[in-house]
Amino acid sequence: LKELRIHCSQSALGSKGTRDFVLNQYAVLKAANPSVPILVREAQNVEARVFGRYANGVERKIILENLDESSVANKIQQIVQTAPSAAQV
Repeated sequence: LKELRIHCSQSALGSKGTRDFVLNQYAVLKAANPSVPILVREAQNVEARVFGRYANGVERKIILENLDESSVANKIQQIVQTAPSAAQV
């Protein structure tokens, strides 16, 4: 994983779990992945989602909209630990 980007809305209900994840678990995620840039982008009414950028510019996106904090953590763990296969590229 070369970069992790988390997008969410500052006020939309669909982003609540993502906001809670950032507030409560960002420090743990960063400590576990100190060499990976982790960017958090907030924008009004944007769909909650996470992007993982891997070698050769390959990106993977997972929608986080309407998930609770625990489910968001599971989805982000998937992005961090699982690079896309050749079939997904």
